[in-house]
Amino acid sequence: METVNVGLLVVVVLIVIFVIITLAKAVQIIPQATAAVVERLGRYKTTQDPGLAFLVPFVDRIRERIDLREQVVSFPPQPVITQDNLTVNIDTVVYFRVNDPKSAVYEISNYITGVEQITTTTLRNVVGGMTLEETLTSRDQINNVLRGELDDATGRWGIRVERVEIKAIDPPPSIQESMERQMKADREKRAMILTAEGQRESAIRSAEGQKQSQILTAEGAKQAAILNAEAERQSRILRAQGERAAQYLRAQGEAKAIEKRFAAIKAGRPTPELLAYQYLQTLPQMAAGEANKVWLVPSDFGKALEGFTKMLGAPGEDGVFKYTPSPDDGVRSVPEEDEESVKDWFDTTGDPEIARQVAAATAEATQHVPAIGEEARPALGTGGLPPNGVPARGDWSEEAPPR
Repeated sequence: METVNVGLLVVVVLIVIFVIITLAKAVQIIPQATAAVVERLGRYKTTQDPGLAFLVPFVDRIRERIDLREQVVSFPPQPVITQDNLTVNIDTVVYFRVNDPKSAVYEISNYITGVEQITTTTLRNVVGGMTLEETLTSRDQINNVLRGELDDATGRWGIRVERVEIKAIDPPPSIQESMERQMKADREKRAMILTAEGQRESAIRSAEGQKQSQILTAEGAKQAAILNAEAERQSRILRAQGERAAQYLRAQGEAKAIEKRFAAIKAGRPTPELLAYQYLQTLPQMAAGEANKVWLVPSDFGKALEGFTKMLGAPGEDGVFKYTPSPDDGVRSVPEEDEESVKDWFDTTGDPEIARQVAAATAEATQHVPAIGEEARPALGTGGLPPNGVPARGDWSEEAPPR
């Protein structure tokens, strides 16, 4: 009895294990961005999408799970011979994506190895028709050509090549050394060119600055010359105007002095003897010039006095010429006032002090000569005569004749 129970227990355990295995094979979970190729009895049945998949136990099986994400494969450097027979090592990176999982499984045994090999072959074909310099300077062109060739070749495998990048191109050491020397020479050349350009720009800017400085200096000198000329012109005009006004004032003063002197002489009724005496006093002044070294009294001086007396006097009853004063007609010779046209000569509004001085001088020079009857009696000196020695007309009494 116990043997039967043990055997039954073993059968139950085996059945449970079988059920668990069957369930495990029947239910599969496919992750996101993954596709599962399902075979039934060894033949392709379907491509299972991500999610929960139910399979027939012991009939269906998952042949391979394919990653649908973009994959990056970096290949080791590949030696490539260029058109000018130089060997360079080119390191490439391929970015691709599986579009058809069925083709990736059944069209090629290992699509990654296939991509690597076709990349190497295509790279040698492309770089073999280019020189080293073109290879080093045409990476974008090589990338585009490689992508096009790889995309066409891997399309039947269910793979799409997104892009191909060249990580490094390593020429031979000897070529690298010569390239470094060439690059150094190019850099030195560019440095010399840039230095020359800098010196040229500096010279141009210095010349421009000097030009502007000379222009400004010339403009300043021009303005200074114009201002100096204008100042000189104004100075000469002002000096000329001042000299003109001074001459006019001197002429007015001389006119007033002559007028006063003539009025005083006429009021004093001088005798011929006095006039002769005045004439003798004038002769030394006439000879006082710098050019006059010797002066002589004329021998006919007596006759000159006689003629002068005859001109001023008339013969009396005794035959002697006596001075006859001219009749007083009441007319006074007074210099005319300043005309309107000359009033602006004395405009000195620019300087109040000068204006004050000129106004005072003008007022003093333009004083009217008072009438004889209105003239104040001069102070008498010794002997009852004025200080100048000539008595005024009012000092004589009507009975006392002049001397």
